[in-house]
Amino acid sequence: MDVDTVGELLRRWRQRRALSQLDLAIAAGVSARHVSLVETGKSRPSADMILRLAEQLHVPLRDRNRLLLAGGFAPRYQRRPLGDAALSAARDAVRRVLRAHEPYPALVFDRGWNIVETNRAVDPFLASVAPELRRPPVNLVRLALDPRGFAPMIVNLGDVRAVFRTRVGRQLAAAADEELTALYEELLAGDITGPRVDADVVIPMVLRVDGRELRLFSTITTFGTPLDITLDEVAIESYYPADDRSAAYFRAGGSW
Repeated sequence: MDVDTVGELLRRWRQRRALSQLDLAIAAGVSARHVSLVETGKSRPSADMILRLAEQLHVPLRDRNRLLLAGGFAPRYQRRPLGDAALSAARDAVRRVLRAHEPYPALVFDRGWNIVETNRAVDPFLASVAPELRRPPVNLVRLALDPRGFAPMIVNLGDVRAVFRTRVGRQLAAAADEELTALYEELLAGDITGPRVDADVVIPMVLRVDGRELRLFSTITTFGTPLDITLDEVAIESYYPADDRSAAYFRAGGSW
């Protein structure tokens, strides 16, 4: 079985990022000749050099470990569950963000779009979801698009599907992933149909709940300089009301 060398892997990441050897060399503060020698296997890079190049190529932490292993070095980054004691400060920060966002919904998901944690404002929406979709791991994309999930209440389902397709497609363009590829092919490939919503900046998600329409937009929060694979791959999605009527619905309805 052929085993990729660290040089081959680095070359693929450079090509994925559409950078020349000179571009990478300038960004990393090395010579283009050195980058060429590393990629062709004529020079064995140190662990620090591998990580320096990986940093400029925006390689995810789990793939930096693979680069290190290919170069003959031990992995540098651990992957611990969010509940691990070593991640207590990060976990507490995440929960503070979730609680502070109430009465509006917010949730945490991993790189496969599996929901890790939610705030209490999400609970009423989950109550109408089929039990099989609520069994862990609960996938946010599947939850939104499946007819047994949120799909019947999403007025502009075509728009929401298009947004998911763009976001997952961007992830796959940045780093190949079998799980994400399967999710994309299952739920997002093919034609997108459905009503369009005009928006100058963002496309809101429009929900029909209790006989009224709620308009929401979302923001994504990630850890700035994570050194753990789990923290590198989780994100907080916070939903905000896009108009006063939607805001009033959430402020009046919470028993959280």
